[in-house]
Amino acid sequence: MARAAGPERRLLAVYTGGTIGMRSEGGVLVPGKGLAAVLRRLPMFHDEEYAQACQLPEDTLVLPPVSPDQRVIYTVLEWQPLLDSSDMTMAEWVQIAQTIERHYEQYHGFVVIHGTDTMAFAASMLSFVLENLQKPVILTGAQVPIHALWNDGRENLLGALLMAGHYLIPEVCLFFQKQLFRGNRATKVDSRRFAAFCSPNLPPLATVGADIIINQELVQKVRGKEPLLVHSRLERDVGVLRLYPGIPASLVRAFLQHPLKGVVLETFGSGNGPTEPELLQELRAASGRGVLILNCTHCLQGTVTSDYAAGAALADTGLVSGSDMTTEAALAKLAYVLGRLGLSLDDRKQLLAQDLRGEMTPLAAEPRPSLRGSPLGRQVAQFLSLSNNSQEFNAVWDALLPSLACAASHAGDLEALQALVETGSDLSTEDFNGQTPLHAAARAGHAGAVSMLLRRGMDVNARDSDGLSPLLLAVRGRHRGVIGLLRAAGACLSPQELEDAGTELCRLASRADGEGLQVWWQAGADLGQPGYDGHNALQVAESSGNLEVVTLLQSLKGRASASAPGPVSPHPGGAGSSPVVNAQIPGVGNVVGRASLSTRTPSFLSPVPRLAVLLAGRQILPQVRARQPYTTRSCHLRWSAVGLGEPLPHALVEGSVPEGNGPRLSAPLALYAEPQAVKVLGARVTHMAAFSQEPSPAVKTSEDPPPGPPRRLRLSGPNTSRCGILRWRDGEGTGWAKNAAGWG
Repeated sequence: MARAAGPERRLLAVYTGGTIGMRSEGGVLVPGKGLAAVLRRLPMFHDEEYAQACQLPEDTLVLPPVSPDQRVIYTVLEWQPLLDSSDMTMAEWVQIAQTIERHYEQYHGFVVIHGTDTMAFAASMLSFVLENLQKPVILTGAQVPIHALWNDGRENLLGALLMAGHYLIPEVCLFFQKQLFRGNRATKVDSRRFAAFCSPNLPPLATVGADIIINQELVQKVRGKEPLLVHSRLERDVGVLRLYPGIPASLVRAFLQHPLKGVVLETFGSGNGPTEPELLQELRAASGRGVLILNCTHCLQGTVTSDYAAGAALADTGLVSGSDMTTEAALAKLAYVLGRLGLSLDDRKQLLAQDLRGEMTPLAAEPRPSLRGSPLGRQVAQFLSLSNNSQEFNAVWDALLPSLACAASHAGDLEALQALVETGSDLSTEDFNGQTPLHAAARAGHAGAVSMLLRRGMDVNARDSDGLSPLLLAVRGRHRGVIGLLRAAGACLSPQELEDAGTELCRLASRADGEGLQVWWQAGADLGQPGYDGHNALQVAESSGNLEVVTLLQSLKGRASASAPGPVSPHPGGAGSSPVVNAQIPGVGNVVGRASLSTRTPSFLSPVPRLAVLLAGRQILPQVRARQPYTTRSCHLRWSAVGLGEPLPHALVEGSVPEGNGPRLSAPLALYAEPQAVKVLGARVTHMAAFSQEPSPAVKTSEDPPPGPPRRLRLSGPNTSRCGILRWRDGEGTGWAKNAAGWG
């Protein structure tokens, strides 16, 4: 963080009242006048010799020098009358903002001395009222009056003056107990201790101790040179409603009546609330009348999500997620957004969901810059060029690699990834969150990076520490190209990831979000899965009268088995038991033992995407690279293709390869596919998904199915596909079956 330049830094200290200047009258504390005179008598706040030399006026003081070449001179502007912070309203906070506006060009920064009870509300409100702020505005106060022998007022006020005078932090901040917080992230948590404030979901911008430590990466950056803009029009008809167990719907109805225009709804946990139908109907009716309802958790830390059915039920009523905003920030944001003229209801909802002043953690972080050309990239390149095989070198590199690989993948930096590959690095490494580079690339929607990582043999179904797969991250980001690549490589959503998919599909259907439904369908989700109330997406769309969504769901339902083969349903055996496969196996008598369905690329085969035109009767020539020497006379490959942005059915490719060992095996392979697959021209083969040896000569095979019902085989591993090549073993040998259809 750059320090403020110039020999003199001039500040305006606006004294509005509060405990810091209070005096005891009749046994109670009341606002005390004449704060400037009190500070003048304290050497830590005023250098009288310097002031006389400069002939400063009575209301202007100067701090003792922190450095020999810079002074902080501050003027105390005392309100008449002084107010207890409990009496502060939006009108007074707008008045503070207008005071800053009038003196904006005369001073380098501003300190607002305010009572602690509503200081977090004031800081949040000022952060929205003051737009294009390029100078520090720091609020502070005290738990104990500055006149007391043991108090916190001196340190708090001195710290605020030093931070505003010596550092360029263009934000509305709150300084208390040696910490500088972003104003709209702070909340009061203690009525007696000196550490009265905290910032639950954002670290302090600065910490004062023997040294002043600035968290530079957290400080808001100045965007352009636009003049300061004060938004004095705020909507007063906003409120806060805290849910509690068993809250009557009649109380909610009474609270949401006219003239209320916006409400912060404090909910349980991660944004949950009662699912009592009458209460939900009251919220839905209020949203329908144009009342903006902002969903904020009453927990001190954490964010609002729709992970639970109770939270999804609230979201379906039209609530806007408040993410991790404090109640103070949410109320201020509502007043600001509703006070803006010329905006539609959807525009206002969009503004509420956006991070405007750093008040909330954005849902999607901006793509990281490329490693190439950056100072870090150059230093890493120099580090990699060192020929050092010491244990220290290897330890440092092992620590750096996960972060570098994930950063390059998140930025879609193919050159950086290739540079890591050329060093012999294993890109399947995990970072401290258990995420692989494939997770990072899928989250950011970089199809090129995803394709490259898949070619390197990355585990397409890897799970991070939260149990999330790259496919689910791509679904959340609605990256359809990435979803197609992952599905073609064999990716599937786990039962845990699909547990609440029905509720999410119902939510999308209620909002006529066709794109969201198509994304889940493309990822293999069952569109008929019911939500928390037993209804599925189609039923929700029909009850809502969304004919377009109904048509879409009906069309997708008809194409699901051909275009989007979904994950296998949980088998009836329960956790820990092997799924059962029913398959027609040509030429097989009594089968004894376990079988496996080949769905992932074995270690000896490296999948290589090849371009091919899918035409009826035409042959293609894909190349199969073996990681280890491999001998066989024939092979069977299961593959997937992507055409026109949609996955095609699995098809069987059969051919022969030359006998012998070699790093690369190639052969003309004849294509066998269902008719609907051949209709799509210009399709692109994206992944060779499985490899299987030829049938053992010791086993009799034929094209005719065996008499009697299909044999029931138990899989030795998880079954993640509904069709493919079934490799099996019995007491006499091994065998195989083409197009073995089954379920688990």
